[in-house]
Amino acid sequence: MLKIEDYIRDIPDFPKPGILFRDITPLLESSEATETCVQQLLAMIEGQKIDKVVAIESRGFFFGILLAQALKVGFVPIRKPGKLPYKSFKEPYNLEYGMDALEIHEDAITEGERVLVHDDVLATGGTARAACNLVEKLGGKVVQCNFLIELKSLKGIQKLKNQEVRTLLKY
Repeated sequence: MLKIEDYIRDIPDFPKPGILFRDITPLLESSEATETCVQQLLAMIEGQKIDKVVAIESRGFFFGILLAQALKVGFVPIRKPGKLPYKSFKEPYNLEYGMDALEIHEDAITEGERVLVHDDVLATGGTARAACNLVEKLGGKVVQCNFLIELKSLKGIQKLKNQEVRTLLKY
């Protein structure tokens, strides 16, 4: 049986010394591993009614669009400031040193839509929390936050206390 964790490569000291980066490139390079991963991500939301899949720039897009296609629902990209061409809402969030923000088109979610928020990694939780806030600002209901990887030592799940959170792999 194919194991997703066999397709995650550890890159020490990237993007800076002391960081152990979990690289999903080998996973993406294997169509069989990618399909297995999509099926496992779908299994985590089995039985949920989803109207839209929202994914966070940029690695969240890889599986976010595949999940939306499999569910036969719309896909909504959440991006860094200045990357979306239409009118958008912005949500700032804290980084370890400083601030950043995410944006969503103002018409991407309609009142009452049930939304799956997806990203590749749950680290400190700041981007996921900001994404949930954007969905809720537009009147959407976050049904679940879905991640390929959770870095448990960074305790990002604490920023998502009011959300249903599911993760395939925990490190």
